[in-house]
Amino acid sequence: MKDLRKKKLYVVMDVLCVIVAALPFIIMTILFRPYQRGVYCDDESIMYPFKPDTITHGLLAAVTISCTVVIISSGEAYLVYSKRIYSNSDFNQYVAALYKVLGTFLFGAAVSQSLTDLAKYTIGRPRPNFMAVCAPKVCKGYMQEINCTGTLQDVTESRLSFYSGHSSFGMYCMLFLALYVQARLVAKWARLLRPTIQFFLVAFAVYVGYTRVSDYKHHWSDVLVGLLQGALIAILNVHFVSDFFKKRPPRCTSAETAECEEPVRKPSLQIVDAEHNNHYNYHHHNPGPV
Repeated sequence: MKDLRKKKLYVVMDVLCVIVAALPFIIMTILFRPYQRGVYCDDESIMYPFKPDTITHGLLAAVTISCTVVIISSGEAYLVYSKRIYSNSDFNQYVAALYKVLGTFLFGAAVSQSLTDLAKYTIGRPRPNFMAVCAPKVCKGYMQEINCTGTLQDVTESRLSFYSGHSSFGMYCMLFLALYVQARLVAKWARLLRPTIQFFLVAFAVYVGYTRVSDYKHHWSDVLVGLLQGALIAILNVHFVSDFFKKRPPRCTSAETAECEEPVRKPSLQIVDAEHNNHYNYHHHNPGPV
């Protein structure tokens, strides 16, 4: 009963950490008030026409969620079935493994989105299509406050250029999955399959960044910083939070506990020798000098 209560507390703590990490993203989205940066009316970098998104928010979410669900669920199912990974929990092994991976993924996603929105709303950089969206009646020289005739929501959204949320989120999700594949898909037959999957995952994230420039939604520097931020969070999350690359000894049953614990009590020399198939499980009598 005490162990069950402790595990529930662990789950509650994990959920709270994800929520806390997502708080900046949630608060910024609710307030929706970016910094009102002044603009130069002759700035050609913000005079591009308005174009619809090549990769919409819905399409980006559909692709990333689909890839995450398919790759992680199938990967964990196979590894649990083949007993290559295990959980010390008495709960369902597959659910426990899936919970750990998805929890790590969601935590990193919350951190990535919060960092992105902190930059967007604090800096308030106009998008390349700002003047087309704003459509001011009069604009001369430098204007700290510009009289836009466009809808308030669109104008506010056009002040969120730095840095690209599409790029940071897409790169985080895809690089996280690429590193997951690197850690989990270690079979010999996957020598070329693994980098092929990784290539298409990362290529999609980079393509999303390219479309943000060609759609005049972001400056190239916005996309570059977004890609770098997403990649950095994915690498740090996988390296320091997840256990993807952690080496585990084979799981022991209660009947095998004594045998599994035995190598721990042996001198380190005998463990090394055992790895080289030199077994000293018999008494060796020194015949002495001949």
